[in-house]
Amino acid sequence: MSNLFQNAKEKLSQVVLAKSGILTSDLVRSPGKFGLGQVPEKIDPDRTTTSVCGFCSTGCGLDIHLKNGEAVNLTPATDWPVNLGMACPKGWESLEVLKADDRATTPLLRDERARQVAIDWQTAAQTFATRFQAIQEKHGPESVAFLSTGQIATEEMFFLGALAKFGMGMLHGDGNTRQCMATAVVAYKEAFGFDAPPFTYADFEQSDVIVLVGSNLCIAHPILWQRVLQNPHRPRIVVIDPRRTETAQAATDHLPIRPKSDLTLLYTLANLLIQRGWIDQEFIARHTNDFDAFREHVVGYTLEAAEAECGIPADQIASLATLIHQGQRVSFWWTMGVNQSHQGVRTAQAIINLALMTGNIGRPGTGANSITGQCNAMGSRLFSNTTNLLGGHDFANEADREKIADILEIPVERIPSQSSWSYDRIMAGIREERIKGLWVIATNPAHSWIDQNEAKQTLAKLDFLVVQDMYHSTETAQMADLLLPAAGWGEKEGTFINSERRFGLHKKVTKAPGQALADFQIFRLLAKAWGCGDWFQDWTTPEQVFQKMKRCSADRPCDITGISEYAMLDDQRGVQWPCVANDVAPPSRERRLFEDGTFYHTDGKARFVFERSRSSPDAVSDQFPFRLLTGRGTAAQWHTQTKTAKSATLRKLYPETLLLQMHPEDAARLEIGEDDWITVASSQGTIPARAQLSRNVGRGNLFLPMHDARVNRLTAARFDPYSRQPSYKDTPVFVVKR
Repeated sequence: MSNLFQNAKEKLSQVVLAKSGILTSDLVRSPGKFGLGQVPEKIDPDRTTTSVCGFCSTGCGLDIHLKNGEAVNLTPATDWPVNLGMACPKGWESLEVLKADDRATTPLLRDERARQVAIDWQTAAQTFATRFQAIQEKHGPESVAFLSTGQIATEEMFFLGALAKFGMGMLHGDGNTRQCMATAVVAYKEAFGFDAPPFTYADFEQSDVIVLVGSNLCIAHPILWQRVLQNPHRPRIVVIDPRRTETAQAATDHLPIRPKSDLTLLYTLANLLIQRGWIDQEFIARHTNDFDAFREHVVGYTLEAAEAECGIPADQIASLATLIHQGQRVSFWWTMGVNQSHQGVRTAQAIINLALMTGNIGRPGTGANSITGQCNAMGSRLFSNTTNLLGGHDFANEADREKIADILEIPVERIPSQSSWSYDRIMAGIREERIKGLWVIATNPAHSWIDQNEAKQTLAKLDFLVVQDMYHSTETAQMADLLLPAAGWGEKEGTFINSERRFGLHKKVTKAPGQALADFQIFRLLAKAWGCGDWFQDWTTPEQVFQKMKRCSADRPCDITGISEYAMLDDQRGVQWPCVANDVAPPSRERRLFEDGTFYHTDGKARFVFERSRSSPDAVSDQFPFRLLTGRGTAAQWHTQTKTAKSATLRKLYPETLLLQMHPEDAARLEIGEDDWITVASSQGTIPARAQLSRNVGRGNLFLPMHDARVNRLTAARFDPYSRQPSYKDTPVFVVKR
C-alpha cells in the first residue's frame, strides 16, 4: 500500500500538472515560476487582510495585500484550516479577472431599435419596478419569477429572497444550485432529516479508505485532492467513474463503471456486506430506521447481475466490499457524477446507506460526504428563500412562517405557504406563457441550462428579462431587456458557506468599475422603487443582515447564533455551523456532525431510503450509438468561463479548441484520426470539435468539457424526479468526420 500511495503522488505531479496546471507544494512556494502571480518580496502585516476565495466551494483563505487601501496582490493564507497555505490557479487569479474590459459598468436598457443603451440607476430601478408590476397586474403575481445563484454573498441571497417573495410578491424563484446540489440536498433531507453534510475537510487526512464516486477531485477541487495526498495513513483511494480521469489515474483503484449504473453497483455492495455479516448491527439498531426493508430490497442485486450491467468484473466488486469491511475509517465522497443523473437522489442515498450500515459516520475519517460546486451553494441551500424558507425552515409550516415574519417584522401573510417551482418548472412556465417576466441574478442560463437551444428560445419568449451581472458579455446578459451592473468578489463584503459548512468572510478590497454596485445595494434601490423600502429600511449593511440571518437560524440544525459578529469569522479563520449561542466551549476549528449518533428526524434516527434502479430514459441506438459524458475540463476552467476566460494565465492552462475525447478503437472504426475535425450530434443539436484519441474514455463513451458555450446544445433535458436536477452526463450522440 505504501508503494501505491507514493505512486499516486508521482502520478499527480506527472499527469495533473502536465494537463491542468494544478498546484503542488512547489507552486505554493514559487507561484511566479508557473505564471500564477508574484509573491511580494516583503509583506507588511499592517497592509494585509484575509478574505475567503470566491471561486469554488472549497472556501480557501487568501491573504490580500493592500497598497493605499487597494488590493495589489494575494497569497494563500497559511493559517486557514481549509487550504493550509495552498491555492489553485483560479485562486491566484481572483483579482486579475476583475479587470476585464467587458465588465458591466452602467445600467443598460433595450430601446425601440433593440439596442442596449446606457441609463442612470434611478431610471433603471424605476423601469424594473414599473415593467414587472405591470406584468403582475395584467397576468397575476405569479407571472414574474427570479433565478438566483450560488455565487453572491449569503446576506445578498437572504436579502434577495426576502425582497422578491415578501416585498414583490413573487412566488416562484430558484437558484442555479439546482444544477449542481439539489440531489445532495434532497438525499440528506430524507436520510438525515436536514440538509446536513456531516464532514470536515480533515477527514480527507484521517481516512484509511477513501471512495470517490463520480468525482474528479483533483480537477474540480484541487486543494481537497492535495489534502488527500497529505493523508499520513497511506489510504486506499478508490475512484468509481466511467472515465479514467486524472483522479482515477492517481488513485490506487479505479472501477470504470458504465455510465449511470452506479445505483446497481452500490446496492450490490450493500447486499455483499449484509450477506457476509460485515455491517455494524449495533449502530444500525440504535441509530437508524428501515434497515430490514433495505436488506430485503438489495437481495436481488447479485454480483453476476452487477457485472453484466456495470461492466466491472465480479471479483473487483467483491474486493471493494472487502476493502470497505477492512477499513477502520472509510469515507465516501461524491460530486456531479452522482448529482447530475436521472436517479441521482437514490444513488446519493445508496452511498449514505453504505456509511450508515457500516457505522462509518460521525467519526474522524468517515462519512457520506457531498462536495459542493459553487462558492456559496451552501448559502443558497439554507438562506436564499427558494427551496427552503429562510434559515432552513419550511414554507408549508405555519409556525415557521410566523417565526420568520416576527423576526423580519413583516405581515405573516406576505410569506407564501408553498414552495417555489423548481428551475425546470420555471422555464416550462415561461414556455407556457404563465411566467412573463424573469429576473436573473449572477447566473448564465443561456449557456449553462440543459438543452441550450430550447433554453434560449424559452428566454426569448419573455415580455421582460432583467439580468444582474458583473459582465455585459454573457450569453444571458446579451439577451437582457434591462442589465444591472453588479460588483463582484473583492468589490463588496459578506459571507460564503463552503462544502464543510464553514462560514468565511470576504472583503471589499478594490473598487467596482464605473457605476457597478454590490448586489446588496442594488436590492436596496429596487426595494425603494418597488414601494416596499420601508420593510427593509434597517437593512443597510451586510453585517446587519447577518444578524437577522442568525435569528432566523436559531434552534435549527444550521444554528449560527454563536457567531457574534464578522470579526469572529476572521479571528476563528471561519466557523462551521452549527455554532450555538452560549455553548460552554468556543467553536473548534473542525466540527463534524452526528458524533453522538443523533440525526435530525424527530426520533433522532437516520433513515435508509431506497428504490429500484432504473435505466436511463435515453438509450443509445443505431442513430445515436455513443454516450456523451460532460464534466470539468481543467483546474483552470470554471463553469461557463465568465470569469476564468478573462485571465490570460488561466487561458494558457487549457486548450483553445474544443476537444472531444474518444476511444481509439471507436475512432478507427469511424476512420477518425487524432486532431480531425468532427461533428457531434444529438437529437437536440450539433456542434464541431476536434478528436482527441484517449483510452481514458471507455469504448462507446465520449467526453466534452462543460465550459464551452456550445456543449449544452447537445444535452437532453432529463431530470431526477425528486431533486429536479438535470442529467447533464448521459446524452446519446453520434459523431461523423467533417
